Amino acid sequence: VYTAHAALELYAEAFDSVDALELLEGFSSVFGSAFYGLERNTETVTLEEKSWNVPKRYPFMGKTVTPLRAGEKVKWSIVDKNFNFLFDV
Repeated sequence: VYTAHAALELYAEAFDSVDALELLEGFSSVFGSAFYGLERNTETVTLEEKSWNVPKRYPFMGKTVTPLRAGEKVKWSIVDKNFNFLFDV
């Protein structure tokens, strides 16, 4: 299942649905590096509760992939990012 198009936004929905948004930062950017003894990443991202529609398809290596929740709304959006993707989706 392709989720790279909205991984953080989908995690925000999941944490929000159980009233635990305060735990999202630890889950997404602290606990893994602490477990593996790595330095924390200093890049940031800002999410806001703003719905957007997931495209039905994304181009990928001359073909297309169907993302999770294709054609549906996601409740959270990235509004400010201070990081670089390894590739653009």
